[in-house]
Amino acid sequence: MNHSNSLQLSHVAAGSAAVIVGYSSAVVIVIEAARQAGASEPQLISWLLVLGLAMGLSTLFFSWRFKMPVITAWSTPGAVFLISTAGDFSLAEITGAFLFAGILSLVAARSRLLMRGIERIPPALSAAMLAGILLPYCLGVFTSAQNYPVLSIFFILIYLLGSRWFPRYLMLVLLVVAALAAVMLSETETTALHFSLPSLEWVMPAFNSAALISIGVPLFLITTLSQNLPGISIQHSHGYKPDNRYILTGIALVQLFSAPFGGFMINLAAITAAICMAENVDENPAKRYLAGIVAGVGYCLAGLFAVTITLIFTQMPPVVTSLLAGIALLSTLQSSLLRSLEDAPFRQGALLTFLCSASGLSLMGISAPVWGLLAGMVTVWLHPRLHPQWKQPVEP
Repeated sequence: MNHSNSLQLSHVAAGSAAVIVGYSSAVVIVIEAARQAGASEPQLISWLLVLGLAMGLSTLFFSWRFKMPVITAWSTPGAVFLISTAGDFSLAEITGAFLFAGILSLVAARSRLLMRGIERIPPALSAAMLAGILLPYCLGVFTSAQNYPVLSIFFILIYLLGSRWFPRYLMLVLLVVAALAAVMLSETETTALHFSLPSLEWVMPAFNSAALISIGVPLFLITTLSQNLPGISIQHSHGYKPDNRYILTGIALVQLFSAPFGGFMINLAAITAAICMAENVDENPAKRYLAGIVAGVGYCLAGLFAVTITLIFTQMPPVVTSLLAGIALLSTLQSSLLRSLEDAPFRQGALLTFLCSASGLSLMGISAPVWGLLAGMVTVWLHPRLHPQWKQPVEP
């Protein structure tokens, strides 16, 4: 494959869209999590700065190292979890729990048994899980039409026309339209934007057994099962198979270094990674890593502009974010559905995986995609016509 380093507008558009979708969909949640943890205003800015740098530098390094889009992200489910539990402990104790979760992540990353088990997941089930994860985002394009019919129809028309006439620049056009729509839909007076260089604020960790068990362990489990596993499945569904033990080890080390400054949990991205892996990013899969490079630079800039970025994204109308994310992921949803149903013996398992992953089910703190994948694996195991290699136990 041609590994030319020529950067194209399609790479810039996809990488920028990944940053915008990733930030705008969860930055308010992260801010609230920091506040519930007792972070002061400077410490809150430190959270956003260290998270932006951690995501940016890790995305840059791994995308360049493996020549594929390896996008990292903060753990949005982890942030939601913190909002409901952080108030019971001091910020120092919560920081100690962040470090403990990072240690658990490092131990899990070095487990060959776990990594080999993940590698054995059938591609049809990985694609079905991805489709289930993407479906609610893509449905947002049509649910938004209830209150914003003209805007929704306009986005859909741009998608249809752009897919035919300018597929390489479709995301760039959508970004411009989204920016214009955000300005037009702003009903309240916007706060004046300004730039001030953020700084890191060190918090000395304190290790409290209750905090380690109540926050550290759940953070680790939520991130591993609900974030890293879907992230790996998305790589496989697009034909990428890097050394994920190496990647997850690096991410865990980044987590350990960033925790005292507010880096609560870093993981492989799912939705934003899918944006950078889509076929309209580049016809050559070996060149899509350039979108990852752009995303990495974007996350670093987002960290350095933490104060300004926070003002922008907290003022962006949710409908614009919903439409941008849904339209950007339509092509990935289409290819995932086709891939999940290609092999007849896997179709039943893929269907159950897809439906459960899209259902929003949450049991015992484990999200719907993980339960969906489990349902699909059980179905595959029980199928009498499948090749024995899918039923062999994983050897250590």
